[in-house]
Amino acid sequence: MTTSDAPGSPADPAHLLPSLEPVRLIDPDGTRAAPEAGAGFALPEPAVLLALLRAMVVGRRFDRQADALARQGRLAVYPSSHGQEACQVGGVLALAETDWLFPTYRDCVSLVTRGVDPVEVLTLLRGDWHSGYDPARHRCAPQCTPLATNASHAVGLTYAARRKGEDVAALVLMGDGATSEGDAHEAYNFAAVWNTPVVFLVQNNQWAISVPLRRQSAAPTLAHKAVGYGMRGYHVDGNDAAAVHAVVSRALAEARAGAGPALVEARTYRIDPHTNSDDPRRYRDDSEVDHWRRRDPVARLEALLRREGRLDDAGHRAMVDAADRLAISVRERIARLGGPRPEELFDHVYAAPTAPLRGQREEVRAWAEARRAARAGAPAADTGEEV
Repeated sequence: MTTSDAPGSPADPAHLLPSLEPVRLIDPDGTRAAPEAGAGFALPEPAVLLALLRAMVVGRRFDRQADALARQGRLAVYPSSHGQEACQVGGVLALAETDWLFPTYRDCVSLVTRGVDPVEVLTLLRGDWHSGYDPARHRCAPQCTPLATNASHAVGLTYAARRKGEDVAALVLMGDGATSEGDAHEAYNFAAVWNTPVVFLVQNNQWAISVPLRRQSAAPTLAHKAVGYGMRGYHVDGNDAAAVHAVVSRALAEARAGAGPALVEARTYRIDPHTNSDDPRRYRDDSEVDHWRRRDPVARLEALLRREGRLDDAGHRAMVDAADRLAISVRERIARLGGPRPEELFDHVYAAPTAPLRGQREEVRAWAEARRAARAGAPAADTGEEV
């Protein structure tokens, strides 16, 4: 055997391949999984497990509140992540304070977990500004809506940071549908060629809106795509917060140490519709949803902590109360917000707006003012338009 043929060498990609079975540390019934299911990963310390559960309880309550706000018409749209909490919480809590998060439109819970003001998180979904929070302050990029566009942004940021000598890694959140996009291919390729410290966490929730995974990929797992780019691939149970945290933590540590990027596939499920405007009964059976409800990530971790004496009723009540307080605050603050100001569209186009742009801005401002006045039942200025 020559040196280049040795296991682990660039000529032998075996070390890049993921396991066919997803890494699991906690079984769906809340018991510890058999050691072989963990594939060498260890259950995190009790303090980490409690933090994971606390963040999932808060995240789910926030998600339920945001979904209600969308149904009340206070949000333009809301893509729920109900059922995917373990992916978002497990991934984010593996990040260092100096790292960056690159979320998508479905990853509001990840932003709340990262410490972003929940009302600012919902700004995009109110139809207001693209990002309601300061990305630099929180080290969270704006939520991307076009699929996989956040992936190349993370590669560019970490490449630049490394050239500046900064110790920065990044976590990219993606859906299974995003892995079929050209943007994903470009990001995976450049990340591997440039050896950037990026971890791509693919939340495989089985459906790209109404397209099942089997109709968009024939790969053994999505994690197997990693080897084609020269990246490490990991396959994990996405409803097991402990396993997600353990796998992403290792992938980030390896990336920081110079081992390059990684692709982590977390198998999970979207319990709710794609958004509040979707009717999933047209493309999936209730029995499938029931199957995944029995694998609920929050109930799974709570059961383990209670069984092992790490959580009692008082401790759980404190988590629920904190989640309720956050939801009430979000509801009340959203109710006090006024509607978006359409004329703001023109505010940051040029340092010195052109005359045509100023005219267009005034036209939109007058239209918006007339519309608000009409809704309030007050006399409106004559704009010559029907409102």
